[in-house]
Amino acid sequence: MLLAVGGVLVAAPAPAVAAGSWTWPVTGPVIRTFDPPEDPFGSGHRGIDIAAPAVTPVLAAAAGTITFAGRVGGELFVTVDHGGGLASTYSWLSTVDVGRGDIVRSGQVIASSGSGHPGSPEPDHLHLGVKLNGVYVDPLDYLSAASVVGLIRLAPLVPGP
Repeated sequence: MLLAVGGVLVAAPAPAVAAGSWTWPVTGPVIRTFDPPEDPFGSGHRGIDIAAPAVTPVLAAAAGTITFAGRVGGELFVTVDHGGGLASTYSWLSTVDVGRGDIVRSGQVIASSGSGHPGSPEPDHLHLGVKLNGVYVDPLDYLSAASVVGLIRLAPLVPGP
């Protein structure tokens, strides 16, 4: 994976955990993908947005320690330190169920989803951001394959003539 640092593409450090091992924090389609900024202060989308009705339980994607749970600019956020320089942040929440210093396990409820980014075409969603050694990386590199159970509907078999 390549990262833009100061306008220059550089090889990203090796992930701190095996890719594809994290639990999805909510079930829903990804409605906005990761768009890394060209520099630390540039425009971009520093995570993914997952559609979910407001007040959906938000699960910790992986085990770790809560380093932040509170308001930023009036909105609720939770950050989990997973060790090895890896952290995840969950934002646009309606409630927070954890506090700084709490140890959480993968799949544990840590919050409830909220309204999502202001002005988003899909108003209710969860924003998931991931940082590796202080640099934003694509959360999809860490999430397990999404389950299609519940999304597929099979038609009944109809006997032939």
